[in-house]
Amino acid sequence: MALLGNAAVAMWWDILPPQREEFQEWHSREHFPERMGIEGFLRGSRWSNIDGGTGFFVMYELASYETLTSPGYLQSLNNPTPWSAKMMPHHLHMVRSQCKLLSSFGAGLGQAVLTIRLSPADGQEGPLLAWLEKLLARQAESKGIVGAHLLQTRTPKAAMTQEQRIRGGDAAADWIVLLSSYEPEALQHALTNELSPKRLQAAGALAAMTHDIYALCYSLGKHDLKPAAQGGAA
Repeated sequence: MALLGNAAVAMWWDILPPQREEFQEWHSREHFPERMGIEGFLRGSRWSNIDGGTGFFVMYELASYETLTSPGYLQSLNNPTPWSAKMMPHHLHMVRSQCKLLSSFGAGLGQAVLTIRLSPADGQEGPLLAWLEKLLARQAESKGIVGAHLLQTRTPKAAMTQEQRIRGGDAAADWIVLLSSYEPEALQHALTNELSPKRLQAAGALAAMTHDIYALCYSLGKHDLKPAAQGGAA
């Protein structure tokens, strides 16, 4: 998938089985349309753990980094709908990263995505970045892979929002590698080989990192909204 814009919000959380059906209905019918109605929001996508676990990966692609502190987005974050306020406490182990896009290769939206959360070792930011950019450019041309991207969390200075208070606060990632594919086996191959923890560590990453593969559940772009819904966010 080619990421739209120059920034993103990348999020991971767990939803337990009793809330899963309502969560997906709320997220698809209310929350995504609300977010896509905000100026600067270009596309949202929701992905579920490919092994059937409780984890979700959600990403909003944004026109610019400034969208993260725009009046429309902050208004939405601080005034959740009743349904949103009901669902927010069920977002368990929330990791929410407000990111700048460092590199993006490929085109289209694949059916599966590999996410890797990592951090550079001291003094290795430059070498790791250069290595990753070359690797991801090659990966985007590999069999089965349609997109390879690198994000870096740069949390803007802003007060805690009402949604964060409901959840009890969020953790954040550091660097994020995204690899999208039309066949999950290609992602597993990359994780075992070119993007294995051993190779990432040798290239300058810290040993502590997190990786998972997710299947696409739903995607909504600003262009998908009905005209009446584009006036602004709830």
